[in-house]
Amino acid sequence: MRPLDPRLLRYARATAVYVVACVVIGAATAALVIAQAELLAGAIGAAFSGDLTGAVLRTTLVALGVVVLGRAVLAWVQEVAAHRASAAVKQTLRRRLLDHVVALGPSWLVGERKAALTTLTTAGLDSLDGYFARYLPQLVLALIVPGAVVAWMFTADLISAVTVALTLPLIPIFMVLVGLATRAQTRRRWRALAVLAHHFADVLAGLPTLKIFGRAKAQAEAVRRVSDRHRGESLATLRIAFLSSLVLELLATLSVALVAVGVGLRLVDGRLDLKTALLALILAPEAYLPLRLVGMHFHASADGLAAADEAFRVLETPAPRSDARAPVPDLRRAVLTVADLAVRYPDRDRPALSGLSFELRPGEIVAVAGESGAGKSTLLGVLLGFVPPASGEVRVGGIDASDLDVNAWRAALAWVPQRPALLAGTIADNVRLGAPQATDSEVVAALAAAGAADLDPGTVVGERGAGLSAGQVRRVALARAFLRAAIRADAGAASLLLLDEPTAGLDAGTEAVVARNLRESGHTTLLVTHRPALLTLADRVVEVPLPPSRCCMDPAPTGCARPHPAPVW
Repeated sequence: MRPLDPRLLRYARATAVYVVACVVIGAATAALVIAQAELLAGAIGAAFSGDLTGAVLRTTLVALGVVVLGRAVLAWVQEVAAHRASAAVKQTLRRRLLDHVVALGPSWLVGERKAALTTLTTAGLDSLDGYFARYLPQLVLALIVPGAVVAWMFTADLISAVTVALTLPLIPIFMVLVGLATRAQTRRRWRALAVLAHHFADVLAGLPTLKIFGRAKAQAEAVRRVSDRHRGESLATLRIAFLSSLVLELLATLSVALVAVGVGLRLVDGRLDLKTALLALILAPEAYLPLRLVGMHFHASADGLAAADEAFRVLETPAPRSDARAPVPDLRRAVLTVADLAVRYPDRDRPALSGLSFELRPGEIVAVAGESGAGKSTLLGVLLGFVPPASGEVRVGGIDASDLDVNAWRAALAWVPQRPALLAGTIADNVRLGAPQATDSEVVAALAAAGAADLDPGTVVGERGAGLSAGQVRRVALARAFLRAAIRADAGAASLLLLDEPTAGLDAGTEAVVARNLRESGHTTLLVTHRPALLTLADRVVEVPLPPSRCCMDPAPTGCARPHPAPVW
């Protein structure tokens, strides 16, 4: 765990400005610390020697007041700058994180724990407050103040300066050892928190099913076990923090004691004057204090650095190509061609899609059918630009789809996924997601085309369509796609409708209404379906074969339950 991760400077420019401010404040603080020690040592030495007059005392007290006030102002400026920098960095990281997750697409999210990502972008990045407000400024002070203090002590008392210079490195050495233990423990604690968040979110999502099958109490016990694990990891982290603070305090105390003993013996022998002795005794603790505070605040920053490290892991995940800028051809005349398309995932035994070829001409309705797991939804993911093909190509009007401006291409698509998602708001708000500029009458017409004329556009729904049935949610999603296509048609442009099981959960009468309106709309449509009513509606049906398993594709298979001498397609 590096004290200052250079990736913070790369992804959040506010960090660089804040580090510069910390250096300036640290240098000013070091100067004030030395000035304060000189004033105190001079005043106390003069008092014992009898040379302290009223005028000198007043001048010294005023100067001390100015120094103390200056240190207080610097501390206030440091605090304000820290919180502003922390807020700016967190805002930047959250924005970059969300933008990058969107760029990575749904296919990347499949392999991630969504609850852990939510925890990361909220409470996880909030832990950076301790890093910016406490640890980082103290780290800068630890680099500047001890060096300045020791250099000043060399001009006053060589033996005390050498003693401090030799004992100072002991604290960083122990801090490194403590940091190694803390890094491993913090990562374990972060993983425990991610597992707890993910498990708790899963339990909440599946609570009705758990209640029906009588497994709610068993899952409550599982959540309790995960919570106990997280609590144990947190206590272990606190244990390391307390023990490390004890070690650092002990080292600093013993080091100051060495300086004090040496100064005292030489003062008694008359080899050192009182002012110099006082100066060494006042400056010695100031040399060790920043290092002690770094060790103390290191543990407060560990959670924030662990969260930042996880955020950088996501940010450094390569996103699909997005620099293509070829214009999207006019879909009223462009032919969509899929040629020998194959998709493979590294963690699966067989291709998700293999050897698929077909054409979709303007105004056609093409149905995609096949066994479950054949890759029909994967095909839509490729067309949406979320899933990169392993081989083959998709061409739109003769242009490779990977060369198109991905945002312009998606703007020409109207998509209904297999599991439609609605957001909290009204039904009209959810329908307008596809076309925010649509009027109320256009929303009502889209609902009617989707067989949802009975739904009030002003009805408020919760997240994920709470308050509506599965069939009603699907009809709202269909209305959203129909509205998007209709708005583009009114503007003189065409849309490509990608519909994944668009009538699943609908009764036969509603399905007939949707099929009739889809045919009458004239939109170019690619629909994935098993429903006979939609298969008969289509101009052509493309059968997607079930891809062979990896072992069956091996010319000399080993370990297959049913080996084949050659690939089976």
